[in-house]
Amino acid sequence: MPDVAVVGSGPNGLSAAAVMARAGLSVEIFEAAPKIGGGTRTTELMQPGHFHDVCSAVHPMAVASPFFRAFDLPRRVELITPEVSFGSPLEGGRAALAYKSLDRTAEGLGQDGPAYRRLMEPLVRNINDVMDFTQNQLLRVPRNPLVAGIYGLRTLEQGSGLWNLRFREELAPALISGVAAHAISHLPSLAASGAGLMLGALGHAGGWPIPRGGSASIAAALADDIRAHGGVIHTETSIDRLEQLPAARATLLDVAPRGLLEMAGDSLPGHYRRALERFRYGNGSCKVDFILSGPVPWQAPGLSDAGTVHVGGTRAELARSENEVAAGRHPERPYVLVAQPSRFDPSRAPAGRHTLWTYCHVPSGSTKDMTSQIIEQLERFAPGFRDLVVESHVITAAELAEYNRNYIGGDFSAGIMDVRGLIQKPVVSPVPWRTPLLGVYLCSSSTPPGPGVTGMPGMHAAKYALRDIFKLPVPDLAPA
Repeated sequence: MPDVAVVGSGPNGLSAAAVMARAGLSVEIFEAAPKIGGGTRTTELMQPGHFHDVCSAVHPMAVASPFFRAFDLPRRVELITPEVSFGSPLEGGRAALAYKSLDRTAEGLGQDGPAYRRLMEPLVRNINDVMDFTQNQLLRVPRNPLVAGIYGLRTLEQGSGLWNLRFREELAPALISGVAAHAISHLPSLAASGAGLMLGALGHAGGWPIPRGGSASIAAALADDIRAHGGVIHTETSIDRLEQLPAARATLLDVAPRGLLEMAGDSLPGHYRRALERFRYGNGSCKVDFILSGPVPWQAPGLSDAGTVHVGGTRAELARSENEVAAGRHPERPYVLVAQPSRFDPSRAPAGRHTLWTYCHVPSGSTKDMTSQIIEQLERFAPGFRDLVVESHVITAAELAEYNRNYIGGDFSAGIMDVRGLIQKPVVSPVPWRTPLLGVYLCSSSTPPGPGVTGMPGMHAAKYALRDIFKLPVPDLAPA
């Protein structure tokens, strides 16, 4: 029997398994799907030779999260970092561009450039302290209280009715709101503001890397390390009850709270079961992938150099779109998150072709195909886009939920992103990864620090399992 059983091979299940295997423990992973990776899968969705990331595509955390820094991901995976981390197009052929250089970014933001620099500069300069604060349980004393306070005050400003106080024009607010809208929350809000400021600071501190060959290369690097240290990975092995697992001393579950409820049955104490039943999931996404006969013909100069583009227009337009989703409606002009990996990684498509990754936010459980709305938004800022479409592939929010049991209602964040949701992940506890069942830990994105390819929920759960069960410290994770 293994020392450790891990259910789920998303980036958090794999990071948990890597930590445990590096500690010298025998580890077995059980994955229901034919391929490992969860949110880091890459596949030929439509035509041979055209590779699409099924969930995540661009990885700001790949060089910034404490887990991936310890794992030294750049030594294992080739990461391509565009000079323009992200951009937001506006009417009239204008665009706000977030370069890796904060100074260059500010220069392009007109009258609001100095204000943008003052907002972001302390976060960029102290990015490691910002990451320490945001990538751990919130109910703790931060390593650098001063930086945490600065980050908190800026989050309050940009997450409230004060968010336009320091700005006079449209470019800088659109740039900030485009990143904040990743949170699938109403705007302005504290959770969206906090996520946006952290991700925006990463765009200037190190950039937003794209893995060569697709996001699956991250999962492959983790799997290689696990196997190199004796771990075993079982695919096409669905675990519906905890009793199906081998009698391991520690069990780590990369599943949503609903999955834990189903797997544990009546073995959970009543108070904990009720807390999991009250856990709230967020709205979903409709994802549309494209094969194009050429690069996106952005009207705004410089936008083609951005690895990620936040399409939606001004801050007011972005807020209107996201608030419609929060109210349970499908926006006619949705916020569209666009990544164009083949622009930087030619291995994603044959010569003369491009792959394009897009999604927009929709109400939970939506069955609506938003392809036409996404194309209309792209046409708005990239006239002629429609003529370049060779083929498209849509997966609705309801289909996302079928694809991955953790994406309840199409919510790939595995939990609503608001202040209550950030603290109650999935319960209010100083150690939310530990469950009441002896040796059973939750390590999905439903635990702190939440969504994103960070590996941190897995690392946190593994740390406590090592301490509680095996009396071992967290091992060195660097490449041999």
